[in-house]
Amino acid sequence: MKTKPTVIDHFSSAARAYDEKNQQLAPIAEDMHFLIRLLLKNAPIRARVLCVGVGTGAEIFSLSSAFPEWTFVGVDPSVGMLDVCREKLKSAGMSDRCELIQGYVDDAPQGERFDIALSILVAHFVKREDRLGFYKAMTSRLADNGILVNTEISFDLNSPEFPSMLKNWESVQQLMGATPESITNLPQVLREMLAVISPKETEVLLQQSGVHLPTRFYQAFMICGWYGFKR
Repeated sequence: MKTKPTVIDHFSSAARAYDEKNQQLAPIAEDMHFLIRLLLKNAPIRARVLCVGVGTGAEIFSLSSAFPEWTFVGVDPSVGMLDVCREKLKSAGMSDRCELIQGYVDDAPQGERFDIALSILVAHFVKREDRLGFYKAMTSRLADNGILVNTEISFDLNSPEFPSMLKNWESVQQLMGATPESITNLPQVLREMLAVISPKETEVLLQQSGVHLPTRFYQAFMICGWYGFKR
């Protein structure tokens, strides 16, 4: 029997409003996706891409226009998010390049090895005790020398810098319509509702999962991104 990572699902009931809510953060997202495209520019011309926690498909739309021969498999436990993604793909005429699966990384087609695995702003929803297994599950689906790209909320919440960074994060949340009450509860959310771990711990776990020399390529306040190749 497969062991599924414990994922904190905040999205099924809010899927329709997800893209609109995050529109205020478009400059951050566009910068992140721009750098991801640069990282992946030397991947195979007909790369096969696994998108873990695909949501409404932001990474698929970012990469598909830049790399027109790539094909994608997107997995997500949220039916609502997949419904929105499927509608967007159909409207863009891209359904034939993408397969969407409700579930987790282990539910992707068995026996297939992907050139690229992406986890974009997903890992902080995976509980700390399941995080290594989550990274390992992605790395195990890569072909030899396949590349993993992972971005997540990552910060040392016990560091002396955290109170200052928290002020910045409050500004981000206010752009997304956070209430005064939710702003007050942010530290608790980061520590308990999400599973935010430090960049150092993230890098150790990525290495343990089989990623060779995970390299941080991106940071926007507490959003960090790494890439590395399967050993």
